Amino acid sequence: MIRIHLDEVTLSRTRMTISPAAEVIAALELLHRGGGRAAWPYTGWAEQAAAVLASVPQTAPLQLYRQLHGVGRDRRTPDLFEPFVPQPDPGLGAELAVLRATPGDLVEYQFTRHYPEGVPDFLLPYREDRERAFGRLADAFEAFWREAMAPHWPLMRTVLEEEILLRARSLAGNGPDAVLAGLGEPALWKPPVLSLPKAKESRLTATGQRLLLVPLVFAQGRMGCSTDQPDLLRVTYQARGAVVLAGGAAADPVPGDRLVALLGQRRAAVLRALVVPATTSALARLLGLAPSTVSEQLTALRAAGVVHRRRAGRRVFYGLQPAGEELLGLFGVCDQAAGAPRAAAPTVQEGLPGGPAPAAQGLG
Repeated sequence: MIRIHLDEVTLSRTRMTISPAAEVIAALELLHRGGGRAAWPYTGWAEQAAAVLASVPQTAPLQLYRQLHGVGRDRRTPDLFEPFVPQPDPGLGAELAVLRATPGDLVEYQFTRHYPEGVPDFLLPYREDRERAFGRLADAFEAFWREAMAPHWPLMRTVLEEEILLRARSLAGNGPDAVLAGLGEPALWKPPVLSLPKAKESRLTATGQRLLLVPLVFAQGRMGCSTDQPDLLRVTYQARGAVVLAGGAAADPVPGDRLVALLGQRRAAVLRALVVPATTSALARLLGLAPSTVSEQLTALRAAGVVHRRRAGRRVFYGLQPAGEELLGLFGVCDQAAGAPRAAAPTVQEGLPGGPAPAAQGLG
């Protein structure tokens, strides 16, 4: 575990952002862990993306990320290969501009910090021919993005925007404690310590920094932490909604699913998806259903008293009533049917206005 003590200043500076570059890196790690294969809902995407890496020579520099994680599994890797722009939702172009312009003194500082016994051979070009090496890496990002990520980005962006809207409302209404507690497993938030699963035990203190939360569709249930920047602590976590990558293909049915027997396949799927409040359009994309079908199921669930609707700005979100939560508790939550993997859901009170602040419970 890595245990991070967050002071009040750092907590008060909690913000969220979307990072296309972080999605690319997480997607590459998913491919590397599975040898080009991945579980549903990543399966089809992984096959196509592995073919891109194998057939598009320009993506070759991306092997860097496999090599970085192969140099001592218990060691942290330099953050300079994870481009960051200190703006909300900067876009891939801005992130890659930062990558291309990586300064030499930053390379020396992070290489010295992470490799005191000597820089691995595969990283030497980033020191000795810095501009060319980082330029080729940025070109590889662009090629992989164009072939493997861009077709899915509009749906992914919808998922991420709704995730941030809900968390931002929780942050504004209930404070950073509620947001960190709502992220849930595999991390743990016991104020003032944020514990993240890592191979090696370590501790650090974040004093007077900014805490930046970055939701990722490709996190596959994992959380990450970037600590090389002196004024910033960046935490990545799983956003609900990876099912959009399945292109509407449903997971295999679960034998003996009692909730499906009670409500039917579609209504059960909608109810399970609402462990995180969502709009009709987002539910339609997540579940691969027509918006009219989702609307019909929501109407029935509201009439039964298990689902409510609330407005947040220009969007209308649906969420679970206590009776809906009890129903899922009684019949069991099927993560696969709900579009798992996903982070722990914020409660309706956290995510939307009009409810009491939740008690801090168990958090990149």
